[in-house]
Amino acid sequence: MTKIRAWAAMAPGQKLERYEYDPGPLSDDEVDIAVEYCGVCHSDLSMIDNDWNFTTYPIVPGHEVVGRIVALGAQAKGLEIGQRVGVGWANSSCLHCGSCIGGAHHQCADTKATISNHPGGFAERVRAQWPWAVPLPEGMSAAVAGPLFCGGITVFTPFAEYGISPMSRVGIVGIGGLGHLAVKFAKAWGCEVTALTSSPAKAQEAKALGAHRVVSSTDPEAIAQLAKTLDMVIVTVNVPLDWPAIISTLAPYGRLHFVGAVLEPVPVKVFSLLDGQKCVSGSAIGSPTNMAKMLEFCVRHKIEPQVEHFSMSRVNEALEHLRTGKARYRVVLDADFKA
Repeated sequence: MTKIRAWAAMAPGQKLERYEYDPGPLSDDEVDIAVEYCGVCHSDLSMIDNDWNFTTYPIVPGHEVVGRIVALGAQAKGLEIGQRVGVGWANSSCLHCGSCIGGAHHQCADTKATISNHPGGFAERVRAQWPWAVPLPEGMSAAVAGPLFCGGITVFTPFAEYGISPMSRVGIVGIGGLGHLAVKFAKAWGCEVTALTSSPAKAQEAKALGAHRVVSSTDPEAIAQLAKTLDMVIVTVNVPLDWPAIISTLAPYGRLHFVGAVLEPVPVKVFSLLDGQKCVSGSAIGSPTNMAKMLEFCVRHKIEPQVEHFSMSRVNEALEHLRTGKARYRVVLDADFKA
């Protein structure tokens, strides 16, 4: 097969450079996807920089891929050549364990990541196991859909799996790549939405996204006024905050749920959970089934990520734009490889 052209980092923290690789033969359960668009996630930066200590180089980042199927393995089911699909953080699982059979493919112990020991979507093509290539529904814009396959499903999963009702009062910590989508989902779900942000400049933006009120995440007095009022607080940031204060905002049976990769330990006093039967939890990404549900939910409620576009040939400029915190709120690369 012709080699695939891509962009890769050769060592931690280095700028990406042009790179070619041989994908090898297509397995029976895989599909090849011609990349049209690929979102740039903060996890791509973490992998490029080896922040999580499991990156192997060279690495082709990119795990928010949208494109058209150009090759189907013999056992690929329910997909067609030319069909537009998306692929997120995970690109394969065993398909026979209890988690996979039960529809929770993302909990499979054999799940493989799209950009870990596998070339990702900053490329002409990307390869995935067929269940992980999720079709875009009618009415979904391919140009903005990419971030839904990682950032979107990450913040959609708590709504789908933890019994959030239209009467729930939900707090969203952080109004960024994840948080702006969480606010949109919470508003469309019917919830009363409180946005907590450290940036006063984002107050009006958060309200425009659907927040009913905005509170400073670094103001102890403002947080104290939320005591025992929130049914769920979804943390989308990766920085340390006053976690005991955040927990104090939970109503009885409330849940503090992490989707941001906070690297520092989170101090939790057991008595703060016993009082009101509260809990602390976390999740990442979601199943292909919930991805499909999320896409339909987005079409129904006209939810789209707020994105900025760069051509893929400007990938290093796009990464720096994200790294310096200038993105509003997700970055999408438009594939521009020439024949």
